[in-house]
Amino acid sequence: MEQKKSQEGLNVKKNENFSEWYTQVTEKAEILDIRLGIKGFTIIRPWGAGIIENMFKFFENELQKNGHKPTFMPSVISKENLTKESEHVKGFTPQVFWLKDINEGQELALRPTSETVYTPMFKLWIRSWRDLPMKLYQRAHVFRLDTKATRPLIRGREFIWIECHDAFKSKEDAEKQVQEDINVTEKVMHQIFGVPFLPMKRPEWDKFAGAEYTVGSDCFMPDGKLIQQPSTHLMGQKFSKAFGAEFENENGKKEFLWTTAYGPAISRILVSVITTHGDDSGLILPYSLSPVQTVIVPIFTTKNKEKVIKKSEEISSKLKKLGIRTELDSDSEKRPGEKYHLWELKGVPFRIEIGEKEIEKKEVTFFTRDTKEKTNMKITDLKKIPSLGKEFDKRLLEKADNSFKNRIEEGNSEKEIKKILDTGKVAKVNFCSTDKEGVECAQIVEKRLGGEVRGTLANSNEKSNGKCPFCGKPAKKVVYIGRSY
Repeated sequence: MEQKKSQEGLNVKKNENFSEWYTQVTEKAEILDIRLGIKGFTIIRPWGAGIIENMFKFFENELQKNGHKPTFMPSVISKENLTKESEHVKGFTPQVFWLKDINEGQELALRPTSETVYTPMFKLWIRSWRDLPMKLYQRAHVFRLDTKATRPLIRGREFIWIECHDAFKSKEDAEKQVQEDINVTEKVMHQIFGVPFLPMKRPEWDKFAGAEYTVGSDCFMPDGKLIQQPSTHLMGQKFSKAFGAEFENENGKKEFLWTTAYGPAISRILVSVITTHGDDSGLILPYSLSPVQTVIVPIFTTKNKEKVIKKSEEISSKLKKLGIRTELDSDSEKRPGEKYHLWELKGVPFRIEIGEKEIEKKEVTFFTRDTKEKTNMKITDLKKIPSLGKEFDKRLLEKADNSFKNRIEEGNSEKEIKKILDTGKVAKVNFCSTDKEGVECAQIVEKRLGGEVRGTLANSNEKSNGKCPFCGKPAKKVVYIGRSY
């Protein structure tokens, strides 16, 4: 009964009730199961895990190409280490899961992030400038005791990410790494996954706890809210000074390391993949990410079943040899129409339908998920599927980019900004300041408009003009204001 329920189609439209659409698509496409009943913790099912595994591969390939090396670090951090950097502990201690009653005289926390694990190891592993840069990463689960309302994958108490921690001999080298991190997000999340973003240098009051500055990647959700995806942080020398992590420079003098951190939260990026591309029939997965890129649905009767299945198996074998992730759905308990709906719900890019008539004509019926077009294709032309997959992903990217371009408007007054936010867009605003001077105006944005000052556009020389619409002081920055999860 549960299996039948999970395979039923969606009964809500994405643009009419996004919240319910998201709940249904993640459940019925078998991405998640939340029935374990532990607040903030979600089970990711095989279909969701398959997507995540492919996401990891793309990010890790890019990181390793840029010189990062994999590590596995403990899931626990001693209280002594976690509390060494004052800003960091102030920002994270309220969100820490503490392990109780371990009877060893040492308080341990489940890691909320790992600066206080990597930095003491940098102290041991790095002796001189010859050991630099040291660029490390890990696949990890992190835990944060979020007290706000949780939402599967969007806001939880456990999430899956890649955590990069890098050490350098100079601030210049560290800032180059921050730029490289932004470029990795562009190359992977945007160009491959098809998810556009705004790289926002966060205001002083919204930077990562313990960082000199933070650049976050803001992505749009269908309801107009923003969700932060990969963020990169210039940690400077704060953690290295707290832990005494020094190196000997070219002149034989001791200096503190310069460090950075980069965190693509893979489970959260999955949210943006689902919501950016999905439609009223379910998921639409990029060809590059889908656990199954082509599904074969044989259409047979009792008399011709053996013949049709045999031909389907031959086609499946050939596609797999071409490196195409292929599944043959020969389950005789379901009608072809049920199978079509199920694989559309799961977002598989291409479907091959084949029966006795197709075999006689040496062709198949070929269905494309994003356009929902059916065409006749010669069996000998199935070798074109990888190139069709590239075209598929290109269409998804272009559609997402076109939607993204229309989501930003300039606002010159509080009334205009509110109207922009109410229509599910981001307001581009001349603002007084993104340091402490701007805190009061940011609080007005939050209290009166229900929005947030997300920051300034990184890698941009946008010049402010006029006055801040909230305090009337001369504007020093061009900021982007939006509502977020």
